[in-house]
Amino acid sequence: MKTTERPAFAQLLTDVLAYYRQDASRFVLDLWWNACEAFDLDQIRKAIQAHATDPEHGKFAPKVSDVVRVLQGTATDRAALAWGKTLEAMQTVGSYTDVVFDDPAIHAAVEDLGGWVKLCRCDLKELGFMQHRFTEAHRAYVGRGRFEYPRRLVGDRSPDLEYEKRGLPAPKPALIGDADRCAAVYQGGNAGGKTAITFKSVAQLAVRRPMELPA
Repeated sequence: MKTTERPAFAQLLTDVLAYYRQDASRFVLDLWWNACEAFDLDQIRKAIQAHATDPEHGKFAPKVSDVVRVLQGTATDRAALAWGKTLEAMQTVGSYTDVVFDDPAIHAAVEDLGGWVKLCRCDLKELGFMQHRFTEAHRAYVGRGRFEYPRRLVGDRSPDLEYEKRGLPAPKPALIGDADRCAAVYQGGNAGGKTAITFKSVAQLAVRRPMELPA
């Protein structure tokens, strides 16, 4: 969802909880927003309706986990779908183009496998092993909730600086999936990789935190 949709989301949730004779406190609204922000407002409406019309679970007010479960499916299902999307991009886009997926967990999982180029160029006999590692990593990142990831998966191309020297724009990355979500993934990621890395000399470290020797 976009930030501008938060009032509509809050009103939707307030109406739903009122149906179940519950109040929507600020804490509750914030909790729901943080859990559902990655989804479309229309998807959330449908998920809540699916819960409300469920003969067994619909008798009780929906919890965040109920709606997220409907939206995401199980972690195993989502990881399998993510691998299918990644495999299709490997075959259609290839290793020479930067890519941005609409799922940040794909970026983090691909980075764990050595990056976009390495994954695209792995041997067919390694593909089953790569799939297993990818789905395991994807499930782990989804379960973590918040994690670092590269804003784009870099292809085997010339650096941006080479294009700048020639007065040419750097090639745009291929967007895989929903364009708005791809933009959100790009904006939320790190420029250099999953983890920001800096270098300092030993002398600088010693000045800030003197080394303590054992007695």
